[in-house]
Amino acid sequence: MELLSTEEAAGYLRLHMKRVQALARAGKLPGRRVGRKWLFDRRDLEALLAPNRPPLELAGGLDLSARNQLRGTVVALSIEGVMAEVRVRIGDQELVSVITSGSARRLRLAEGDEVVAVIKSTEIMIGRDPGS
Repeated sequence: MELLSTEEAAGYLRLHMKRVQALARAGKLPGRRVGRKWLFDRRDLEALLAPNRPPLELAGGLDLSARNQLRGTVVALSIEGVMAEVRVRIGDQELVSVITSGSARRLRLAEGDEVVAVIKSTEIMIGRDPGS
């Protein structure tokens, strides 16, 4: 058993320390309170991030209204100035997202990371090849 402090768990989960503490207090994150500190078993946290887990659990139990949540892998990351371009491979397709460079750094994005692309839109165009 490898126990992590709140700060270590926050870094591992890429969440703010206060968010980790709030999730633990609410029973949404497996942790143990020892005195005034929280401790987290790395195996429990790894289980939360398992690939077969639904995307909403990856978001710390946060309920989202977005219906389209696609799990994929970062295949390219380009940070220039205040913006970052993130290319995510989803199956045999690639999705491109442009986010702030601050968000990319806060999420500690890197090539090879498993991520969830959340698409919130009232309009999604569908195309079809007329010959098919």
